[in-house]
Amino acid sequence: MKKYFRFEELGTNYRREIIGGLTTFLAMAYILVVNPLTLSLETVPGLPDSMYMNKGAVFTATALAAAIGSLVMGLLARYPIALAPGMGLNAFFAYTVILTMEIPWQVALTGVLFSGIIFILLSLSGIRETIINSIPSELKYAVGAGIGLFITFIGLQNSKIIVNNDAVLLGVGDLSDPHVLLTIFGLVITIIMMVKGIKGGIFYGLAITAIIGMVFSLVPMPSGVVGSVPSLEPTFGVAFDAIFNDPGSLLTVQFLIVVLTFLFVDFFDTAGTLISVANQAGLMKDEKLPRASKALLADAIATTAGAVVGTSTTTSYVESTAGVAAGARSGLAAVVTGVLFLLSLFFYPLLSVITANVTAPALIIVGVLMVSSIGRIDWTRFEVAVPAFFVILMMPLTYSIATGIAIGFIFYPITMIVAGRMKEIHPIMYGLFFIFLAYFIFL
Repeated sequence: MKKYFRFEELGTNYRREIIGGLTTFLAMAYILVVNPLTLSLETVPGLPDSMYMNKGAVFTATALAAAIGSLVMGLLARYPIALAPGMGLNAFFAYTVILTMEIPWQVALTGVLFSGIIFILLSLSGIRETIINSIPSELKYAVGAGIGLFITFIGLQNSKIIVNNDAVLLGVGDLSDPHVLLTIFGLVITIIMMVKGIKGGIFYGLAITAIIGMVFSLVPMPSGVVGSVPSLEPTFGVAFDAIFNDPGSLLTVQFLIVVLTFLFVDFFDTAGTLISVANQAGLMKDEKLPRASKALLADAIATTAGAVVGTSTTTSYVESTAGVAAGARSGLAAVVTGVLFLLSLFFYPLLSVITANVTAPALIIVGVLMVSSIGRIDWTRFEVAVPAFFVILMMPLTYSIATGIAIGFIFYPITMIVAGRMKEIHPIMYGLFFIFLAYFIFL
């Protein structure tokens, strides 16, 4: 095992890898609570029963997708990078695809499945580099920042810190409400731990907030700590239903936009995460990432497997940097994280009582971390600043990641052509321009 994971070359050992894997798990374990709450749309009352995903099944799917993704990454690519259903992509799945586009969640899972299969094909070919290079870096950074703002907005809204205001659209909620105060408490605690550099600060903040909520009867007491694994039957294999029973539902521009958005965000989020973690771990060689194709393939396999079991896109987690900071250098750390996600399946009774007010601080803090990419955009170049600005701004304002991407990608060729920089625009960007323009015209 030491030879396979190259312990001697990387200067690591079992202790460092196990501690690193545990640290990564603690840093991203919040997804076990947040993802089922997001995809089930439990915080959105008054919807038809058919629009709600089974929360228990999504919990099991989340843990399984994270376990499969982390194990494949650790064993195939041998990187200390863990995977789980991605924040932002789950919000797009629930709030844009299901609520806004009114696409059934079953068909949405088919979209995730398609994006995963396409990602596998791209990872096995040389097309991956062409697509990455066709999108200007400023727009890649803008997408990450925009999703961060969108996630933060969802957290503020779910906790009722921000509420509807008929006069000015949005306003501050009732800050004297005990449930709102619980979220504010959780946010302060989480911020303090993050500033102090405490590994797993988001998870610990969530746990402390939940305990305080139980003490003051704001969060229901769990029926137990350990219990049986929730059935996967409501979501398992549902991604194939539309393919065999209703293929016509897949032949729409809306479905194409869904697949492209899942693919785009996962594609570039993964690339950014791989580079970020590899840089921190000192694994880059000559400005290149060894075994990059295997790492991307692992991510694609995880997305495909996640769709089959019943969750939104699975992607590499930047929280893996917490494990690297704790000493992880090899794929064994990712294997440890994957095993811990499997064990977490038995703790559903404890995690199922967590409310939106408890998870909101995690959403807000993840948003803060994602918005940091905004600093990499060259705001002095107006022709680039305009489309980047619209990508970032329009995601939360339109309550749609896809709409934000579409508006920014439409403006990019326009501003670049006017600035006399038409030769710098990749042909793929022109293709995306017409696709997104047709989306707005016809839909």
